[in-house]
Amino acid sequence: MDLAPLERALGYAFRDRALLRQALTHRSAGVSHNERLEFLGDAALGYLVAGRLFESFPEAREEELTLMRADLVRKDALAAVAREIALGEHLLLGSGERRSGVRDRASVLADALEAVVGAATLDGGTEAGTAVVDALFGARIATFDGAPEKDAKTRLQETLQARGLTLPEYLVESDAGKPHARRYVVRCRVRELDAEATGAASSRREAEQAAARCVLERLS
Repeated sequence: MDLAPLERALGYAFRDRALLRQALTHRSAGVSHNERLEFLGDAALGYLVAGRLFESFPEAREEELTLMRADLVRKDALAAVAREIALGEHLLLGSGERRSGVRDRASVLADALEAVVGAATLDGGTEAGTAVVDALFGARIATFDGAPEKDAKTRLQETLQARGLTLPEYLVESDAGKPHARRYVVRCRVRELDAEATGAASSRREAEQAAARCVLERLS
């Protein structure tokens, strides 16, 4: 596999390409897969993105920086970045997963991107991790002209509080699938308004957000 195009997109050339290959290896493809690197990359990505936001927005308050970071590192945003650099084309998958379309699944792409950031940080330290973050997120950070819109759960909570109503309930209706391909269905319910909706996603948090967005649309 020619990894040079991917390295150019990442803005970093690995000294130990075995780390990059491991970051691209789905658990279905073998024992030396990317889950440990994903763990490291998740923490490294949050830290490095926070650092860049801190430098780029010296007047921003803590809550604004937190919202911007959350907007950048949420799973669907990471999957979008991964698609831009064709990360899925480089993933190493088991034979069954290659046939089932896992290569373009948002959760798989997001996890692999985190693993790549972890691998770069392990390979070249904070400087390498920062280079990757700048290459992948620099343009997105530059487009922020202030804090992004609050997430759907926060907006729904504030809307209900402004009306003097109780907070919504979030109920997990189903949680199915293999560990690397979970699918959650969550119901959001506002009893006092007799309003409810469901949302589905690869994580419970994103399913809750999807359900909250649907309820907000109905309330508006």
